[in-house]
Amino acid sequence: MTEVELHENTFPQQERIFLATKRPVKKFINKQGKQRYWRKVGLGFKTPKAAVEGTFVDKKCPFTGNVSIRGRILRGTIVSAKMKRTIIVRRNFLHFVPKYQRFEKHHRNFPVHISPAFDFQVGDEAIFGQCRPLSKTVRFNVLQVNPKSKKRPGVKKFERF
Repeated sequence: MTEVELHENTFPQQERIFLATKRPVKKFINKQGKQRYWRKVGLGFKTPKAAVEGTFVDKKCPFTGNVSIRGRILRGTIVSAKMKRTIIVRRNFLHFVPKYQRFEKHHRNFPVHISPAFDFQVGDEAIFGQCRPLSKTVRFNVLQVNPKSKKRPGVKKFERF
């Protein structure tokens, strides 16, 4: 068990798995031979290995919980990870001002639930989809995390000869 699971007040158990069954359903057995509920969310997103083989219990995870993805699929940069299983994702966009025939830079921050199946750092790119309301402010769930690259292609410092 991880540190996160040890701080929970309840017994960690997936909703769709009955632990006292005599014959476990073959559909819910992972490679280690343990019962584990997981599913494909579709839309071209693969289920992470940590969701299939892991031991975490997260009822708000789109891969192992009871949450379906519907509506918008968005992309942004992770700017904060101070909450438990919730991150802040920033989306930059341009807003057109008709009076001046110009664009101005705008941004919007989205609170997004992230499953323990993902390893991430601040600055990584997150692809997230809309789901039912998970809390007062959270209405999105992470589907994929793309780590930021070490090098920025095409950007070099000027060097003296």
